Formats: sequence, structure tokens, C-alpha cells
Amino acid sequence: MIRIISLTEQGKNLGDKVSSLIEGAVVCHKPQPFITQVQSFFSAGDRLIFICATGIVMRTLAPVLVDKYKDPAVLVLDEQGRFVIPLLSGHEGGANDWALQVADLINAEPVITTANSYLQPKYTVGMGCERNCPEEELERLLMECLAQQGLAIEQVSSLSSIDIKADEVGLISLAAKLGLPYLTWDKTELSSVEAQLSTRSEYVFKTVGVYGVAESAALYSAQQMLLSQTDNEIDAQAELVMNKQKTTKATCAIARVYLA
Repeated sequence: MIRIISLTEQGKNLGDKVSSLIEGAVVCHKPQPFITQVQSFFSAGDRLIFICATGIVMRTLAPVLVDKYKDPAVLVLDEQGRFVIPLLSGHEGGANDWALQVADLINAEPVITTANSYLQPKYTVGMGCERNCPEEELERLLMECLAQQGLAIEQVSSLSSIDIKADEVGLISLAAKLGLPYLTWDKTELSSVEAQLSTRSEYVFKTVGVYGVAESAALYSAQQMLLSQTDNEIDAQAELVMNKQKTTKATCAIARVYLA
């Protein structure tokens, strides 16, 4: 969930404007008790947009911070709506990209201070599924994952899977419908990113030879994009933006790489 937290009437007015532009966003004006409520939102994994001073935010959230890989994205806006600051989880949590999107929506200036801010993020989607999984289920899962990360399909560079899914009708038709390249990789290629997987499935390994199809495919596709850029530092690597999400018949993961 996306929660917009305001403390003044001017902040609430801006919050109402922002919430009208972001589907599913909820304005929480002067939540009480403030510290307890805000910390509970954060700990529950809600993405937060604060309209107040950054100092208030940091003092409130400091006791419940875990690390940049687990904490949800946090943005801070000034009451005039002139600046959007990604305060926490800029890269790993997607706050930098989210700040760019919000700034564009309200015609504000994003203030991004983390490394790689001069590079552009590129996203790849990896999917796995049971044989003959309906295109509708695959599309629904993909769109839910994108929505959770605040991403649009236009930001996705490719849809990929393992090579035994090269003839999977649902994945092929979904990629065509969305105007995306459909890429497949063999188990040797996918195994090269094994160390970056969030989880490992022994069942999947025994079945197809890798510990996870969706995450591996997303990561490997993103890494190939990076390696194709000869002017990029080769020691950089792709990163998971969203760990594997699943339905009864399909899995989906999203990876990212920064390119010049």
C-alpha cells in the first residue's frame, strides 16, 4: 500500500492532489499516535510519502529501519510540492525511480543524491509457469508485480524465461501483446546468477536444473543488457527489484540494471 502522510493543512492539500494521481494511494493526515502509526505502516512494508521535514521522518523511522534490501521506499515532499526526495531505499527499494515518477506527476524536481543517479534504470521481467498456463493469469500476475513496484509496462525491456519455455504459448502471446521481446536462456546461463537468488527451490532444481526460473531469467536478462554496453563497468551487476511472486500456476520476478 502507498500511504501519504501529512501534518499540516497545506500538506494535506498536496497529499490529496498526489493521491488523486496515484492509484491506490491513501492520505493519512496527522495519524495518531504519530510515531506508533507511522512505524507500523513502515514495518508492514507500506511505501510512504511524507509531506514534512526530513528530520521528522528520520527520527520517526530510525528505530524500525532494517536495511536497504528490506525497508520499503520512502519519499519526502516539501509542502509547496517543488521537490521530491527519495529518502530511504533509493536503489534497492526503488525510491529513486519512484521519485522520478512522482516528480513528473506533480511537475516537481526530483532530488536524487545516491550513486548511479546519472544512469538510467532498465527493468527486465522473468516468468515461469506450468505448461499451458493461461495468458490471462500470467498478465494479471505481471501487472500486479509492476503495480507493487510503481512501474509501468513501458519501463520493461524484456520478458524472459528458461529455454524449455521457448514454446510456451501463454508467455509468447503475452510478450507479443505487450510489445516486449521474449527471451529464453538455458540452465547453464541461468545458473550463473544463482548466488543472487532470494530463495532456492529444490523441487524446481530437480525439475528444470535451476533453483528458480523467474528470478534467474530476470537477473540474467538484465545482466546481458549491462554486458552489451561496452562503456559500462563490467563489475556492476543486475539486482532484483522484486523477489519471486507466485500464483498457483506462475511465478514472476523483476530485475534492474543501470545503463548510461
